[in-house]
Amino acid sequence: MSDPNQQWQPPPPPAVEAAEASGPQMSTAETLTGIFFEPGRTFEALRARPRFLVAGLILLVLTLSVVAVLYMKVDMGEVIREQMMKSPQAAQLPPDQLEMRVKIGKIVGGIIFPLLVPITIAAGAGLYLLGVMAFGGTISYKRSLAVWTYSALPPALLGTIIAILVLFLKSADQIDPNRLAVTNPGAFMGSDASPVMVTTLAQFDILKFYGLFLAAIGLRKVAKISSGSAWGIVLGFYIIAAILKISRAAIFGG
Repeated sequence: MSDPNQQWQPPPPPAVEAAEASGPQMSTAETLTGIFFEPGRTFEALRARPRFLVAGLILLVLTLSVVAVLYMKVDMGEVIREQMMKSPQAAQLPPDQLEMRVKIGKIVGGIIFPLLVPITIAAGAGLYLLGVMAFGGTISYKRSLAVWTYSALPPALLGTIIAILVLFLKSADQIDPNRLAVTNPGAFMGSDASPVMVTTLAQFDILKFYGLFLAAIGLRKVAKISSGSAWGIVLGFYIIAAILKISRAAIFGG
């Protein structure tokens, strides 16, 4: 019989949990800087202590910054009006209805792009979760969120800096809101170039490949899967997204 006076002791943590807790410990500030210089170690720390909120908020602020500078520098009403006039239906609208749609377009544009940030983060993390499961690995949704946000952060920061420089260095009449990222060959095509060609070339983006590289490291470190499986997941989703964008350009012309 057991001693009734013996104090109850909680069971020791499972070996897996203990191994995860013994990973490198990094503060939020250290993870935000470490993802640029030590991505492998940073993702190991995120496996032990997954976090995503601060990185997600930074992604939102970066998007808001580009939108704010774009609306300050460019007459988005005129841009929207020119796009609408390419449609035969819009060309037949009365002037007051056309202007109303332009105003609505400006408001929606200013809201939709920041709103897409949390939607993209949530959906992207879900895709990574499904991808890891498809390759026989395991990862929690919270860890998947950490991989998505932190792999997106460095290319987003660099892309924001480049976009803002383009907005300030170019005159308003030379700025194409759809080609602020000059890190892919599609940004250098002429305005009369085929939308399918421009969209295809835009998929070969240096910052996009940088994000894929970080995501592959993140999935390998956080989900504990092979390098081949990690690259299979990120490249698989990249190819699917590229096909959808090119198909959209072929159907709708941009």
